[in-house]
Formats: sequence, structure tokens, C-alpha cells
Amino acid sequence: MYQYFNGLVIREGTEGVPAEYVEELFKDAGWAKTTPNWQKEKFTLIFKNSTWAFTVWDNDQMIGMVRVLSDKIMAATIMDLVVLSQYRGKGIGQRLVELCVQKLPHGDWFAHTSSNNFSFYEKCGFEVRDLSENGTCAYYGYIQARKEGHR
Repeated sequence: MYQYFNGLVIREGTEGVPAEYVEELFKDAGWAKTTPNWQKEKFTLIFKNSTWAFTVWDNDQMIGMVRVLSDKIMAATIMDLVVLSQYRGKGIGQRLVELCVQKLPHGDWFAHTSSNNFSFYEKCGFEVRDLSENGTCAYYGYIQARKEGHR
């Protein structure tokens, strides 16, 4: 599926997403630093193991992406939503969230994100709940990997 959004092209699919474009988006967002060559394939593999994904293109440059993990019945989690910094504030992220939710409109949606993004997700219809009453437990393997010198 292809669709146009404000002169950009949004592609749906988990196949054929170039690892180097994903790495550049992650670097721009501050999520990745220099990646050893032996680890670069992870930027492609994350899509192969995702349920849904959308990428945003300005001609031949990938300027945004989102990927989702889901059981396709009851629940889904937005794992990575990123837009290049110079394209932010133009509604691209909100459009990506809309496309995701359309895949499972009556399911429970979650966003794997940091607190500085809560207001963005609230604009998209998500609720930020009182974590003393409701919450999600997390174990971040990448933090442990850094402590052990693997990342």
C-alpha cells in the first residue's frame, strides 16, 4: 500500500526496509550511536519480526517510520516511531499513529516511549495513566548490555 501525505509517500510493509536508512533515523533521534558492522543487520531484522510497519519517503530519502508488534486480535504496541528532526511538527507522526490504530481499531494500543513523548500520544488519543494505579513493568535489555560492555 502506498499513500500520499503532504507531498510525501507512506509505504506499508515490513519487507525491504534499508538498514542504513533506519540507522540514520535512530541516530537523528539520539537512539543510536556508531553501530559496529556486525550489528547493522538488526535494523532490517526488526522489521522482519514486526507485525506492521509504515515508512515515510521524501523522494528517495526515508524520513520517518513506525513499527508495531501485535497479536492482531486484542493488543498492539508501537515500538519505534521516529521522524527526522527537520520534518517534525508537520503531522507525519500523528498520521503514522492513525494508520497503526486503523489496523486494530478496537484493540488495546500501547506506545513504547519515554515520558517526554506523552503529550504527543495524548494528542493522538492515548491516555497517560497514573502509574501508581496502572502501569507497565519493563526490563530493558539494552541497558544491561551496555553495563556488560556488549553495546
